[in-house]
Amino acid sequence: MYTNILVPVSFEADRNAQGAMEIAKALRAEGGKITCLHVMESLPKYATEYLPPDHLDRAKADILETLASLVAHVPNAETMVVSGHSARTILEFAGQESNDLIIIASHQPGMQDYLLGSTAAKVVRHAKCAVHVLR
Repeated sequence: MYTNILVPVSFEADRNAQGAMEIAKALRAEGGKITCLHVMESLPKYATEYLPPDHLDRAKADILETLASLVAHVPNAETMVVSGHSARTILEFAGQESNDLIIIASHQPGMQDYLLGSTAAKVVRHAKCAVHVLR
């Protein structure tokens, strides 16, 4: 059983956040903590010029609301939204928080994933703790 579980959540259609939370609850030791994390990727400067000034604040508030519904009935669970590159930020967060398990949803790989590598693949390759990949 694990005492400090990280569940990175992506809101892409092929991700299974609820399934990842169920696995986290099943693998968590008594009194263990679950952190549900979303990483907001930075937008290019040329794109942000055309968005309303409060776009990022509204997006973050919407994401926090969605994450809160995921952990609403999960004891000792918290939500966080951070900015950065997805894989790198997940790995840095897991290291800083001393997570002992990362549960990450993956999608069926396409050609671009074989060339560049998906977020889940990068996390699996570089994590310093156990990683459970949910398909």
